[in-house]
Amino acid sequence: MRRIGTQAFGIRLPIINRGDNLADIVVDSLMAAVETQSLHLKPADVVGITEALLAKAQGNFATIDAIGEDIRQKFPDGVVGLVFPIFSRNRFLNILKGIARGAKKVYVLLQYPHDEVGNPLMRLEDSDKLFDTGKNFFPGDEFREIAGNFTHPFTSIDYISLYQNVGSNVEVHVSNDPRRILELTKHVLVGEIHCRMRTKERLQQAGAESVYTLSDILSKPINGSGFNPDFGVLGSNLSTEEELKLFPRDSEAFVNLVQTKIAARCGIAPQVMVYGDGAFKDPQAGIWELADPVVSPGYTRGLEGRPNEIKIKYVAENLFKGLSGEEKTVAISEMIREKRKDAEKYSINEGTTPRNYTDLLGSLCDLISGSGDKGTPVVLIQGYFDDYSCD
Repeated sequence: MRRIGTQAFGIRLPIINRGDNLADIVVDSLMAAVETQSLHLKPADVVGITEALLAKAQGNFATIDAIGEDIRQKFPDGVVGLVFPIFSRNRFLNILKGIARGAKKVYVLLQYPHDEVGNPLMRLEDSDKLFDTGKNFFPGDEFREIAGNFTHPFTSIDYISLYQNVGSNVEVHVSNDPRRILELTKHVLVGEIHCRMRTKERLQQAGAESVYTLSDILSKPINGSGFNPDFGVLGSNLSTEEELKLFPRDSEAFVNLVQTKIAARCGIAPQVMVYGDGAFKDPQAGIWELADPVVSPGYTRGLEGRPNEIKIKYVAENLFKGLSGEEKTVAISEMIREKRKDAEKYSINEGTTPRNYTDLLGSLCDLISGSGDKGTPVVLIQGYFDDYSCD
């Protein structure tokens, strides 16, 4: 029996600049790491490349002015009702600046007690103060007074004030009903990430005259700007005070190219994926990490689907509770081998929670690479597809 299971290695790269040939740099760095560390690539290995690296090499950046111009084109009357954006300086503040720059008036509707990814707008224990008012739609200043001038526990930011102070044409309100924005304007921009299509549908059914989502903003280039045809400004991040890095384009073509180049170098074609935020939640603050629209915008075909795994601790304590030691180990190993031949036989009672391979692997990559100064934006994962029966 193999004594080591899944391993993940952060691969260091040189600093990437706009216009660099990222595929060649990734392959060169990976091959150098494999050779110097005496590793051996296998077809079932996974190579993850962070989305920020690909977007930077593509030069997929956009200015606040480009966002403002797109807003002017989509909202010709100059009034925007912005519904349920997340609370973030890096993820949303520059987007809001662009919206305010392109509009005459911006009504921002925030939700409580937290945004869609768990950033709090108030203390949960103060929720009753709002319910006791008998209202569910508050001007920002009134909400802050009731909620006690709350600041984010990690950033110490008062997001109502932060967003309100973006410009004199910005007015913040708070409600959990997105349809309340229609009392202020019939022209709406949905700021949500994962729930955007459901909110858009509710607004349309309630009588909105036009509804866009953040995936519609910069879905095409504006005056030569970067863009993303699938996600617009979703997945973007702060680059400079006047510029955002957008989510990368053509990720699927990129991963297939990297896979082909690795195969040409060593005869092995591992799976390759582009990854962004991991899909995990902070257990103390309750903040969900996934502020990108997807964990992986592009991956090779071998990463499609979900695991169909046996929960070893369940079968060990139930189906083979009368066995012990090597006898139990052999029995479980044989069961897993049989599962390979007839997967459906073991897919109900003994299975683990089904999640996409790309979400699981992307989360692992995100944890390995980190968001600080490790300098390892490429991750090599080995042994992920092995199981307990592998020799």
